[in-house]
Amino acid sequence: MTHEPRVLEPHCEWTAADVADPGTWTEVLTDAELDEIDTALRHALTVSDDVLDIGAEHFPLPTLSERLGRIERELIDGRGFVRLRGVDRSSYTQAETEMIYWGIGMHLGRPWPQNQHGHVLGDVIDQGKAMDDPTARGNEIGGAALPFHCDGSDLVGLMCLSNGLEGGLSAVANSVRIHNELVRADPEAAAALYEPQPYDYRGEQPEGGKGWYTLPVFTDWDGRLFVRCIPPYIRASQRHDDAPRLTPEARRGLDAIVELADDPDHHVTMELQPGDMQFIDNFHVLHGRTAYTDDRASGRVRHLKRLWLETSVLQDRPPWFRNAADSHWARRRSASRLTTT
Repeated sequence: MTHEPRVLEPHCEWTAADVADPGTWTEVLTDAELDEIDTALRHALTVSDDVLDIGAEHFPLPTLSERLGRIERELIDGRGFVRLRGVDRSSYTQAETEMIYWGIGMHLGRPWPQNQHGHVLGDVIDQGKAMDDPTARGNEIGGAALPFHCDGSDLVGLMCLSNGLEGGLSAVANSVRIHNELVRADPEAAAALYEPQPYDYRGEQPEGGKGWYTLPVFTDWDGRLFVRCIPPYIRASQRHDDAPRLTPEARRGLDAIVELADDPDHHVTMELQPGDMQFIDNFHVLHGRTAYTDDRASGRVRHLKRLWLETSVLQDRPPWFRNAADSHWARRRSASRLTTT
């Protein structure tokens, strides 16, 4: 056993029963805070109508910023997820809604590129990609349920622009409890996942590079747990002949993570209404969604905007989880601008 796994951050563990009351993780914005957001939006638009030009200083939130700071600390050192509610989607155009989301996000962290296009503001909407497409990423796939997974940043944010006909609930599971349960039940499998595991690049590798990369699923960094787990991408890496082969212990560990996350005792689902925002600690919370149905004829299309953010609350992190400004993704900084219709 190359790594002796240990229980980490038990104060961040939760079960579905612990978070059964949505009131414990829903932050409802006050009328005064909503007025502040509207004023910040109007100010930002005098600077630029392009989110890429807007920083926190251009979207001033003199009182709400303090509340956002408390939420950010709770994301990192507590429950790990939150739903912000109160923005009236019908009062704003899509571009204005995106600016509001971006402006609030800039008070929570520094944007992180999400794909080979350098999107720092992304779209989660049916983009015609199939589940069995080896280049498909979750935000491009419509209709199907998405299994529990992590993304590639400190914080992950979603804002609902519109919902489909039915389904599409957001789901979150506690990675800390799942890790600790695996350590207690099968330390050999847990230890295997502390070793670098291969991930499929989904065709977005650097030019001339390999179609896979390696990262550990679990990292113990000065007593803080860092998790990066995308089971479908790890398994898809095996399509590359030159990728490292998954060990039986690693496969067993991945199966256990999937089983624990899927267990109703370990996750909670939530509806995101238009205007709602969800933020999660990517290292402590796995996320997914239930299947959904769109009806484009009536305009009922599930469409969310996505942010990946680097938080200042984390003073230190493993080098492989740092926001690299010189990556081939970061050099193409841009914003995705898909419309619902």
